[in-house]
Amino acid sequence: MKKNQTVSTRFMAIAVIYVTCLLLSNLIAGKMWAVTGNVVVPAAVVLFPVTYIFGDIFTEVYGFKKARLVIWLGFFCSFLAVVVYLITIALPHPEFFEAQDAYAAVLGTTPRVAFASFVGYLFGEFSNSMILSKLKVVTKGKNLWLRTILSTLVGEGFDSLIFITISFYGTMDNSTLLSMILFQYLFKVGYEVLFTPITYVVVNWLKKKENIDTFDYDEKYSPVGGAFE
Repeated sequence: MKKNQTVSTRFMAIAVIYVTCLLLSNLIAGKMWAVTGNVVVPAAVVLFPVTYIFGDIFTEVYGFKKARLVIWLGFFCSFLAVVVYLITIALPHPEFFEAQDAYAAVLGTTPRVAFASFVGYLFGEFSNSMILSKLKVVTKGKNLWLRTILSTLVGEGFDSLIFITISFYGTMDNSTLLSMILFQYLFKVGYEVLFTPITYVVVNWLKKKENIDTFDYDEKYSPVGGAFE
């Protein structure tokens, strides 16, 4: 008989917010933000870093296995959203519907960008969660600020490098591509640092309310093993 795998309403609420932030980030990623004359980044940078903050909270409070579950839920929800967008764009529209091009421009995506988004997300989120989990064991749960920042440096590094490179390599000169990667990376890391006090408040509140503080001793850190058991 399998043991009870129930989760709290707090866990469910945070998971819903996490997935919502992820879906919104993917939706607004098509808008480009001209930060300066030479620096252009996807508008999603204003929201997507929040998913890493929530990822830190999941891993710190509930452990890697629960964080892994939420990461995969986010992935499958994002994949479903892309499929639905493409299906609705392809549906025949009446002549009086004049917003088809605008609808397709906002919700449509190329296979290349979708692939870049999915790969960057998985590499970034899993590396962030694994490193934070391992560092918690090594540091015996001390210095949360250091662990969240170090894990973000790696996770956001993977995400920024993979997403920007796959999406835009060959469509612009390499100097512009590198500036996009660098600025997006620094912006996301800075976001994490700025919100560290809020991360502390939420983590401490959850640990107190849930009466839990998970340490992943002897964790194998498989991205897929037992994710939905």
